[in-house]
Amino acid sequence: MTIQMQAHTRDSPDYRDAGLDFPAGFVIGAATAAYQIEGAATADGRGPSIWDTFSATPGRVVDGDTGDVAVDHYNRLEPDLDLMAQLGIEAYRFSISWPRIQPTGSGPVNVAGLAFYGRLVDGLIARGIRPIATLYHWDLPQALEDAGGWTNRETAYRFAEYTRHVARALGDRVPVWTTLNEPWCSAFLGYGSGAHAPGRTDGAAALQAMHHLNLAHGLAVQVLREVAPHAQVSVTLNFHVVRGADGQRSEAVRRIDALANRSFTHPMLVGGYPADLIDDTAQVTDWLFVRPGDAEIIHQPIDFLGVNYYSTTRVRMWDGSAPRERADGHKDVGGSAWPGSDIVEFLTQDGPYTAMGWNIAPDGLEELLLRLSREHPGLPLVITENGAAFDDERIGDRVHDDARLDYLRRHFTAAHRALQQGVDLRGYLVWSLFDNFEWGYGYSKRFGIVHVDYDTQERTVKDSGRWLSRLIEEHRIPE
Repeated sequence: MTIQMQAHTRDSPDYRDAGLDFPAGFVIGAATAAYQIEGAATADGRGPSIWDTFSATPGRVVDGDTGDVAVDHYNRLEPDLDLMAQLGIEAYRFSISWPRIQPTGSGPVNVAGLAFYGRLVDGLIARGIRPIATLYHWDLPQALEDAGGWTNRETAYRFAEYTRHVARALGDRVPVWTTLNEPWCSAFLGYGSGAHAPGRTDGAAALQAMHHLNLAHGLAVQVLREVAPHAQVSVTLNFHVVRGADGQRSEAVRRIDALANRSFTHPMLVGGYPADLIDDTAQVTDWLFVRPGDAEIIHQPIDFLGVNYYSTTRVRMWDGSAPRERADGHKDVGGSAWPGSDIVEFLTQDGPYTAMGWNIAPDGLEELLLRLSREHPGLPLVITENGAAFDDERIGDRVHDDARLDYLRRHFTAAHRALQQGVDLRGYLVWSLFDNFEWGYGYSKRFGIVHVDYDTQERTVKDSGRWLSRLIEEHRIPE
C-alpha cells in the first residue's frame, strides 16, 4: 500500500496535516501487553493463564500460534529498554501478568515475578521514561477460570488482592496505574462471541462477566487509593464509534452504544447501569448478579480515562429476511458479542482498510474525543492505544511502512484538532511498540513501530518509529 505524503499544513480534509504543535506536558509514548510480548510462559514460577490454554487449543488461534515465546521480552528486557530510550518515548504503558505474580490467582506472591516488573520499572525510570502500569490485560490465571472466571463474583475480590500485592511492591515508583484494559473485550469477546479466551459463547455469561469486571475496577481503585495515594489511577476502555447506516442516530446505534460503550462508562463514571441496556437484555439475563452497594463500589473517582480507538462501526436494524451482515470488526467464530441485539446488523464500511480489515477513519477519533469531553466534563483523557496492522516487510535494515506512518499522522492530526476544540487530552500512546502475538490472529498481524523477526528476535525500527521519534523530539507533527 503506497501513500502519497502530501505537504498539507493545516485543516486538510483528509487529516494529513503537518507542522501542528502539541502543548508542553502532552505525553507521547507507546504501549504493549504482557502476554503479547513477554514469552517465558513457564519461567520463574509463572502459572498458566486463560490465553495459554486458549492458544494451545487447536483451531483457536491462526496457525496454532501461542504466546509461549512471543517476542521474548522477558529475557531481552535491558536491550528493549535501551531501544525505548533510543526512540525517545516519554511514557511506556505495559501490563503486569497476573499469573506471573500469583500463579493460581490467589495465595502467596511469586517473588521472581514481582522482581521482573521491579527491574522493568527501575529501568524505565533510569532512562527518563514514565511507567504506566496496567493491572489486567486479559491474562486471567487459569485456576480462576476453572472456578468460573469473570462469571464468578469472587474473581473481582481476588483481583483486588492481586492489586494490593502489586501496589505494595511498585506503588512507590509507578506514577500511573490502569486497572483494566478493554474490559468489553474480556467480557463480550471472551464469554459471548468466543473469539477471545476463555472462548465461551453465552450471552448471559458475558453480561455477568461485564459486571464483575466493573466491580473489580472499583475495588482496585479503592486499593490503589489506599496503598499508592500519590499515584494517578485510570481505566482503559475500547470505544466503538457507532454510526447509523444513513448517517443518523438510530435504534441500532442506541442499542450497540449501550452494549459497547455505556455498559462501562455509565457504571464507572456516572453510577449504575443505563436503563435501556437492562431493558434490551431482559430476555438474556435477570441481572440478579448486581447486588446492593455494587454501584457505589464501581463508581470511583479516577484521574483520567484511557481511550483506545482504531476504527468506526456502522449498524442498522436487520429486516430479518436478507442474510444478516456481521462485519463488526471482530473475529467471527460463531458466537455473538452483542447479547440481546441479534436484530442489529453490522455493515461493511468503505475503505481503505488496515490488515485487520478495519476501516481507516481519523475523523472517528476526533468525534469520540469530543463526545467524551462533552459527556464527562472535567475528566482528562489519554489516548492509550491507537495504531494499525499492515503487512510489513524488512528490506535490508529498513522497514518502509508508509501506510502505518500515514495512519499515525492522520490520527495525531485528529487528536490535535480535538485539543484545539477544548478537549482536555493529556497524551497519546501508540499501539504497539513491537510487532507481537495478536491474540486470535497469532503472529499474522503486525502492529508494531518496531519490526520483530520472529525467527531471530531481531528488532528493526520501522519508518513509522523513526517518524514518531521525530514527532516526540519536536512535539510537532513533522512536515
